[in-house]
Amino acid sequence: MNLDVERRALVAALTRARPPPAKFDLKAYLGSPYPVLGLSVPQIQAIVSAFRKEHRDLAIGDLNRLADRLWPGETFEEKALAISLLGGYRAILDDTTWSLVDRWVEGVSGWGLCDALGMGPIAAMVYDRPARFRAVLGWTRSKKPWRRRVAAYALRDFVRAGELDKPLQLLERLLTDNEFWVQRAVGTWLRESWKKDRRRTEAFLRTHVRGLPAVVVTVATERAPKSFREELRRKSGVNRAARRSRAGPRVRSRRRRA
Repeated sequence: MNLDVERRALVAALTRARPPPAKFDLKAYLGSPYPVLGLSVPQIQAIVSAFRKEHRDLAIGDLNRLADRLWPGETFEEKALAISLLGGYRAILDDTTWSLVDRWVEGVSGWGLCDALGMGPIAAMVYDRPARFRAVLGWTRSKKPWRRRVAAYALRDFVRAGELDKPLQLLERLLTDNEFWVQRAVGTWLRESWKKDRRRTEAFLRTHVRGLPAVVVTVATERAPKSFREELRRKSGVNRAARRSRAGPRVRSRRRRA
């Protein structure tokens, strides 16, 4: 495979599929530090599908090298295409692929690319080889909040299969994370866990309710009964924090001595 030729062909396909400019700032919406062309996920998947039809027996070495040549591209879509390309060949992803995406995670930012990486090839590789879960568990201690967010999204396949042991183990480590985008990810995957096993997820939330951030409570209980949501808000201290915020800083008055 001529990797440069294939990369240019894929980038050209992105350019041809580019829609008219959006009426809002896609770059800001996705939290992307890179220019955004505005292609939808189905459009990118269609490009990958066409590529796969022409390369049904692609060697894993060529796949890894091609994806890694797309990743440094100037646009958000080139990186998204690299991620989707790996996802299209799930059955052959190997340890070199794992090292590749681990390197990508180290420099990634913005929820758009983080979630695509986490829910895409990373989630697939962790589920297909659970021994990799230990590495992702270690990501929860990273100083980089985007890596911690990717760790939460790497739980997708376990949660969708209803296998909640590993997801709850990892999410427990992130419950009181101080970064908003990590908190939101935790809430998202607790909500998805609730859909699979309501009783177990509610018990988990009740056990760890003290100090839960407001975002976690709000997102985790989107599908839950209002009574359960209010219970968590009350026990976590969310309502008290909201009242203090509305009241403003407390000023203590001092009596002046006569």
